[in-house]
Amino acid sequence: MNLISVAHAQGAASSSPESTLMSTLPLVVMFVILYFVMIRPQMKKAKETKAMLESLSKGDEVVTSGGIVGRITKLGDSFVQLELAERIEVQVQRAAITMVLPKGTMKTGA
Repeated sequence: MNLISVAHAQGAASSSPESTLMSTLPLVVMFVILYFVMIRPQMKKAKETKAMLESLSKGDEVVTSGGIVGRITKLGDSFVQLELAERIEVQVQRAAITMVLPKGTMKTGA
């Protein structure tokens, strides 16, 4: 009987609110670091890409995700028509455009 009362006495120690806080603090700190290192920059880049795609206009020179350089000749809601060379046009998805080049980057004629 003496062993049972000793076992109950050891199990009766309750955790204090301070120890609970200290055990969850590393998890909270890791989430904050993850937010500032990964999530926030990714959201910022997605916002910039969306703004770039919405501001496209006819005549802009762009690069697609496949590396194709072309001049926009026609804009649609989800597709864009690019002129790669004189009388050579292709249609690509608007989301495939990764970068807008400065005017005059593409050489006209050769």
